[in-house]
Amino acid sequence: MNTSLSVRRRARHRRRWSLGGVVGWGAAVLVPLAFLLFFFVWPVVALVATGFLGGVGGRAGGLDLSGLGEVLGSARTWRALGQTLAQATAGTALSVVLGVPAAFVLYRLRFRGQAALRGLLTVPFVLPTVVVAVAFRAVFGPGGPLAFLDIDGSFVIIVLALAFFNVTVVMRTVGGFWAQLDARPEQAASCLGASPARVWWTITLPALAPAIASAAALVFLFCATSFGIVLVLGGREFQTIETEIYRLTVQYLDLRGAAVLSILQLVIVAAAIAVSARLRSGRERATAMRPAAARIRRVHVPILAVFAATILALHVLPIGSLVLRSFRTAHGTWTLAHYRNLVVPPPDSPLSGSVLDSAWLSIRLALVAALIAVVLGVLVALVVSRRPRSRALRRGIHAFDGAVMLPIGVSAVTVGFGLLLTMHRPLGIGVDLRSSIVLIPVAQALIALPLVVRTIAPVLRAIDPKLRDAAATLGAGGWRVLRTIDLPVASRALGLAVGFAFAASLGEFGATAFLVRPDAQTLPVVIAQLISRQGVENYEAAIAASVLLGALTAGVMLLAERLRGDWAGEI
Repeated sequence: MNTSLSVRRRARHRRRWSLGGVVGWGAAVLVPLAFLLFFFVWPVVALVATGFLGGVGGRAGGLDLSGLGEVLGSARTWRALGQTLAQATAGTALSVVLGVPAAFVLYRLRFRGQAALRGLLTVPFVLPTVVVAVAFRAVFGPGGPLAFLDIDGSFVIIVLALAFFNVTVVMRTVGGFWAQLDARPEQAASCLGASPARVWWTITLPALAPAIASAAALVFLFCATSFGIVLVLGGREFQTIETEIYRLTVQYLDLRGAAVLSILQLVIVAAAIAVSARLRSGRERATAMRPAAARIRRVHVPILAVFAATILALHVLPIGSLVLRSFRTAHGTWTLAHYRNLVVPPPDSPLSGSVLDSAWLSIRLALVAALIAVVLGVLVALVVSRRPRSRALRRGIHAFDGAVMLPIGVSAVTVGFGLLLTMHRPLGIGVDLRSSIVLIPVAQALIALPLVVRTIAPVLRAIDPKLRDAAATLGAGGWRVLRTIDLPVASRALGLAVGFAFAASLGEFGATAFLVRPDAQTLPVVIAQLISRQGVENYEAAIAASVLLGALTAGVMLLAERLRGDWAGEI
């Protein structure tokens, strides 16, 4: 009788936890969704609706679809679309060509200092766009070591800068998958007399195809929505959908045209996200086992040469030129005056305070944004890592995962302007959020959230479902399974996720440029202002500020890499 009573108590206990589990998982879905709906979907829809229903730049009242014909019938629009697709395609191709050899060297070979080098190559991905743009100008612009190539302001320099960021994406995505592949088919083919080239084309490349395609889809998304790089390096001659939205919104207050371009961009982004999600799931199913890393041999020399050339020409040269330029005057003499200008701005500076004040403000805002992104990202990762038996639930999880990815693909200009339109006493509250800096970390958290999810979710997906089933069979409730299995595993990637969130927030430029106040500007916005202002001292202060921002970002990411676990997810 006591046994029966104990069984009934355990059953009631499991039912209570089951109800609690429903509430808990519901909150894990609803809290991030509410954040996205309030601060992302509503502002974006409001901006698009304002353009089509009249308002700023349009006829007041009623549906106005005349902008569709005007914008889609404009040669400038199709030129911007063509240049967007061209830069995204070229940037993706170059990133894949250079990223696959890097993935082999850093994930399939074994040599001293490999882990440190892998961590260093994560830094370029999170460097602020304005820093990278200034660095490439320091190389290819007037007075730069490669100025004779005359590619400043051209399509080529934009593609090179895009590859600077995205080689890391290919390296981590393909390398993380490559490290798990079973090496025995390659070894068997080699024993049967197949040349290294034939082994690559017939065995390795087909096995890597899902990971390469997934990385390419993600890189295409990043390249198609690049804003700061095109704005700084492209000049007035190069337009993309992103910069056209900025021009129509800021310069002409043409919300109808901006709304049409935003919808066009959303179509491209949604397609890229759908392809990436589908290919990512195929990549995860293809994962096999972790082989032993190979020692460096003579046959690897060409791959090592490509890898070394990539690092030196694409990463070391721009950053090194930027750092050296920050210590030299226009006449070639060494100086520290540029860094003194960070404390005491030049006489004709457009800033209301010092650059160091802006740096301190940026750090504080990035900490808040990182906290928001990590809390929401952990909740999202716990949900999207589930593998329910119900097909409807699986489709719902895929849709939820795709919705969380949207902020990194939608124009930052659209998000920033949309927040300005909607956050005037939203939902009847008596506070105008636009007059404060509250919206800045919110916008930054929106950009950082997908990176947090992509870092933590693969770690949770790697958990064998049998572990959870065994724990439940032994009487563990849902919350206890979560505490003892999922959260300890997720903590292995938490350091890297925090680093990504903080670095991405620190360097966010597009949306923040709309939300800052004249007396409270972030460091990326300050750099852009100094670049746009005439005067040698302003430009030199921008270079020193870029080095400072790059050093802060790099330091955060290197610390995060030291805290990452062996199972930390790949972007």
